[in-house]
Amino acid sequence: MSMLDYDFMQRALLAALLVGMAAPAVGVYLVQRRQAFMGDGIGHVALTGVGLGLIMHQSPVLFAVLTAAAGAVAIELIREQSKASGDVALSVLFYGGIAGGVMLASKSDSGANLDAYLFGQLVSVSPDDIKIIVVLAIAVLAVTIGLRRALFTVSQDEEFARVTGLPVRALNLLVAVTAAVTVTVAMRVVGLLLVSALMVVPVAIAQQLTRNFAVTMAASIGIGVLVSVSGTAVTYYSDTPPGPTIVLLAIGLFIVVGILATPLRVRRAHRASAAATEDDLDMAGNAHPDADLAASGTMSGTSRAPAAVENAVEEEPR
Repeated sequence: MSMLDYDFMQRALLAALLVGMAAPAVGVYLVQRRQAFMGDGIGHVALTGVGLGLIMHQSPVLFAVLTAAAGAVAIELIREQSKASGDVALSVLFYGGIAGGVMLASKSDSGANLDAYLFGQLVSVSPDDIKIIVVLAIAVLAVTIGLRRALFTVSQDEEFARVTGLPVRALNLLVAVTAAVTVTVAMRVVGLLLVSALMVVPVAIAQQLTRNFAVTMAASIGIGVLVSVSGTAVTYYSDTPPGPTIVLLAIGLFIVVGILATPLRVRRAHRASAAATEDDLDMAGNAHPDADLAASGTMSGTSRAPAAVENAVEEEPR
């Protein structure tokens, strides 16, 4: 029988498709902000939410969303207001989140296995889980694509964004909360410990092939869908864990693309070097136009050199 004949595999493939789209869509901004490991910190905080849901006999996904969002906001506020590095705040939440989650889950009488949340378990995705994943994934894509220009500006240069009148704090918090939602969306597919890889590795692959941000974002989403869906299929036929399978496929693709893209990077480097050399020659030629005229014998008997020197001195402070 085909894997599509099973309802649980249909739900698993749908979940993988949505996660493959949402994770790189957020990851491209995290990479731009040099916060590639933010997904790890949020994932560990989300584990506390899973523990709360289990001990209270409520939806672990819903509690994971709320806890991860609160942790992401805390990370962003600490990064913004504290002189300490944002990595310090991530480390504190990293260890506290996973310790709290394991402690709470150990006190739960539900008998749930945390491995399904840590490393993913697609076969256990329920119809209710699919509804939550669909809603959250659509919300993530709407934010990351609909506000692409503003989010890119803030991620690239906060000072410039502030000067142009963009609400920098609000947009930073929006990126953080969107990342938190994405982590919980991907929880059942790749797991909380590996979700950051699906947010970052497709972006890293796309950056080896493209230079435009919009094209990089589109390529990252396509690559994310490719590795997520193909990894789910491999999981079905090889009986391997979904999270590690998807991540290893992504890393393998990263290595292959890196090897194949080496000539492209070399050509780009040579082209950039040639363009820079031409610009230097043009600037050198324009720096002394009177000297060129004198060499060709077109200057009058009165030398223009003093005037040129005066102009150069006047323009120097600028």
